[in-house]
Amino acid sequence: MLPNDLIKHAQNTILMESEALVTMAHSLNASFLEVVELILNGNNRLIVTGIGKSGIIAQKWVATFNSTGQPAIFMHAADAIHGDLGMIQQGDVVVCISKSGESPEIRFLVPLIQRMGNKLISVSANTEGFLSQSSDYQLHTPMDKEACPNNLAPTTSTTLQLAMGDALAVALMQARSFTSSDFAKYHPGGALGKKLLLKSKDVMIEGSQLSVVPDTPVLEVISAVTKGRVGCVAVVSDESKILGVITDGDIRRMLSSHVNFQNLLAREIMTIDPKVVHESTLAAEAFRCLENNKITQLLLVDDESKFTGIVHLHDIIREGIF
Repeated sequence: MLPNDLIKHAQNTILMESEALVTMAHSLNASFLEVVELILNGNNRLIVTGIGKSGIIAQKWVATFNSTGQPAIFMHAADAIHGDLGMIQQGDVVVCISKSGESPEIRFLVPLIQRMGNKLISVSANTEGFLSQSSDYQLHTPMDKEACPNNLAPTTSTTLQLAMGDALAVALMQARSFTSSDFAKYHPGGALGKKLLLKSKDVMIEGSQLSVVPDTPVLEVISAVTKGRVGCVAVVSDESKILGVITDGDIRRMLSSHVNFQNLLAREIMTIDPKVVHESTLAAEAFRCLENNKITQLLLVDDESKFTGIVHLHDIIREGIF
């Protein structure tokens, strides 16, 4: 088969699945809202189950729900009838994902869930199947055929199941006004956690060598910039309020325009109105400020607007946020 033919088949797969997603999006109705209300009003866990590829999708549902504030547990449909039914507590809502809703494991499992009295939500392409007909609530994932050329391998069906889970999770987030701060509570580790939680003060450089007073001689300013190793110093008042900044660029410009600079003072070469942020500003926001203004350092202040330190672009990047 020619490479172009392979690309065409790949494109057809993506297009077929995307068309099915559009169809499903337009098919959402009151049943979806009923499911959202059930979960919101119950304030209980979701037990998400499935078999085969649908079971893998169920695990993704659980991961997404837990990370967005909805407690959820994955229960393998086959293991459920060998002891895992014990994880279902009174008031839990069970979500069962199955394309056909007719697999032997599902047929065995559903009556057991009904006997326990838990509400059952079906996620299926077959509204006439055993699962859909036996459930309290239905989430329909309509499709004509799989993207698989033999109409066998779960492709379109699992794409729809995955999207339905995302749609439900986002709807719950919106209903609960779930914010990035809430999200951060569940993602404290890794680059994502740092992006949501790391403050500028956590990566700032501090020390007496990072600031000078307005009447500091230029030679001392140059020494301070060198010792500070951040490429600048803040010019502050006696009350530690920021008056300006002197960067290594300011020093180079001074050297090019003054033959005799020994008698110059910090206030004569400083740049006024430097970029300043509060030390509690997220490091990610500080990074955007640095990037938007095409600079490499930001001066930090505390609640009393007193200079506390400097955050450097490289220190934020070193944390792996971007």
